[in-house]
Amino acid sequence: MHQRTRPPTSRANHPLPRADTLLAVSDDERHAQANALLGTSATTRTKIDSRDSERANRRWWDADAEQYHQTHADFLGVDSPGGEFVWCPEGLHEGDMGLLGDVTGKTILEIGCGSAPCSRWLAGHGAFPVGLDVSRGMLERGVAAMDQGGPRVPLVQAGAEALPFAGASFDLACSAFGGVPFVADSALVMREVARVLRPGGRWVFSVNHPMRWIFPDDPGEAGLTATIPYFDRTPYVEVDGAGVPTYVEHHRTIGDRVREIVGAGLHLVDIVEPDWPEWLDREWGQWSPLRGQIFPGTAIFIAEKP
Repeated sequence: MHQRTRPPTSRANHPLPRADTLLAVSDDERHAQANALLGTSATTRTKIDSRDSERANRRWWDADAEQYHQTHADFLGVDSPGGEFVWCPEGLHEGDMGLLGDVTGKTILEIGCGSAPCSRWLAGHGAFPVGLDVSRGMLERGVAAMDQGGPRVPLVQAGAEALPFAGASFDLACSAFGGVPFVADSALVMREVARVLRPGGRWVFSVNHPMRWIFPDDPGEAGLTATIPYFDRTPYVEVDGAGVPTYVEHHRTIGDRVREIVGAGLHLVDIVEPDWPEWLDREWGQWSPLRGQIFPGTAIFIAEKP
């Protein structure tokens, strides 16, 4: 599950914070290695095409893989022998929710798998998953986890806008805060998923709730006041000193997501907006009990191919 936190140079608004526990360290410190390697020095809002967006995010996740897992590996079950399938910072687990349905014997494509704890969990429950991610660094972390034991799954390095699989190759597809927010053409991702799914196949993906785009990226009181237009789809971009993008996120509205799904020939089955659970008192980047009790932090889209 890929997630991003606020940028290293400001509290700028953007859609997908990494699931950081609020430790006694700054965001600069959490991502110091990636920031230093990439030379990230500023943030902006600007249009960016698929090639540059993919290049920036591949470099970011390669550079941040180590520190990302220092923060998130435990919660995501990366080093658990069987992996875990956590859909979102609200803690929804596929074992409880069953959003994919019966996975036994099913071929499953996980898009934006990161270090693949979800794919490994699926394999341990009788499925035949394939994990796909744009970042070699994230995939290598998954290989290292599998080397410690438990189910092994094939991993593929590729972008979500051009899936390297034949049509009708999979029974199911999923993405837990994976590739969807990090691509310039998410409508193309939907068409690609529809292409590789077999008839009757299901596609389930979780992203930050689109309304989160309008609020400051802050778990406290400051994060309760809307400051960015919901309809502004200009990507959030971090850049180095030469203006080269080092990280990119793309915003879509709820309506955009529905149109992308339907436009790909899929049927929208449900949109799940998880409540903040009473037992969860942990703050994750911009996610917090304060905000979670007022408005949703995650949207999970469930679609099927006729």
